[in-house]
Amino acid sequence: MKLLYIVPKIKNAGGVARVLSIKANYFIENFGYEVHILSQNEETDLSFYNFSSKVVFHNMILKGNTFQFLKSYKKEVKQKIKQINPDVILVADNGLKAFVFPFIIKTKTPIVFECHGSKFIEEQSQKTNLLSKLIQKLKYRFKDFAVRRFTKIVALSDESLKEWNVENGVVIPNPSWIQTENFSDLKNKKVITAARNSYEKGLDRLLLIWKKAGEKHPDWTLDIYTDDIQSLEKKAISLGIKSGINYFKFVNNIEENYLEASIYAMTSRTEGFPMVLLEAMALGLPCIAYDCPIGPRTIITNAENGILIPDNNEEMFVEKLSFLIENEEVRSKFSLNAKKTSQQFNIDKVMKKWETFLENLNLGNSF
Repeated sequence: MKLLYIVPKIKNAGGVARVLSIKANYFIENFGYEVHILSQNEETDLSFYNFSSKVVFHNMILKGNTFQFLKSYKKEVKQKIKQINPDVILVADNGLKAFVFPFIIKTKTPIVFECHGSKFIEEQSQKTNLLSKLIQKLKYRFKDFAVRRFTKIVALSDESLKEWNVENGVVIPNPSWIQTENFSDLKNKKVITAARNSYEKGLDRLLLIWKKAGEKHPDWTLDIYTDDIQSLEKKAISLGIKSGINYFKFVNNIEENYLEASIYAMTSRTEGFPMVLLEAMALGLPCIAYDCPIGPRTIITNAENGILIPDNNEEMFVEKLSFLIENEEVRSKFSLNAKKTSQQFNIDKVMKKWETFLENLNLGNSF
């Protein structure tokens, strides 16, 4: 089978790039599929994650105003579809151009929208006036209309699929790719997180939490793996945080860093199906996260394998993080359950679902 993935970026350190590298490699090595990936404006970039040498990368140069951008997008995509002649096209993009796709690309090939985020991913930090709210509402209505034009939509959880309220949807979660018997011993006085420094990922919220929790537990440190250390460090200094935080660039293989920590903290404003939680849990880390739309609650069961905090309840987050810091016995209990949770998303089980889905789709079966 020949697959064509269409994505904005694939060579960066983002979660979508991580999961697509895992899936593309599995498709090739275990199913013998041919995998093509078409991304934009990264022709000379090197891949952050390890892709099989058999993955075929394609690049399209997109620039200019909205009209010019979409015109180039349509032309480039049509050319690649004609050249590659895929059995299935998978669009893994949260941008508005993804929702335009079924209207501007006419093909008999099945088109799948692979949803990696909440429908309500639009950043709202500065959008408070009536015009902005109206535009945002129109965007959501367009998304609702457009997503029904895809052959299928693949959501990462039941919660995600409910947001779209469609009849052409299926649920296939992200796979847990770390398969090891190793556990963090939970002895190191260290909290860890890995996220882009963006509004969506909410590292600014984590700094506010750590200002209080770190002052209460000065013998503990917070390790942040991110893409923009300078801006985050300036923000921390402006908040009066002078110590207790270590900043690192993203690393390809983060397993060793998880094993050196005792708690994973997530303060995202929106999520899809956060790979970082699965990675941390696979290594026995208890996790604490805001119950944002929609990802954390599909992985964390409150008070069993971690802690879910009502979204934006900073005081409770500080309180519960301090509780985890102070209670090694609770961390150990969560650790065992976290490991079991990660096993529910075993890569072989998840990829078998993908194989069945794609083969049915290619055969034109109704399911």
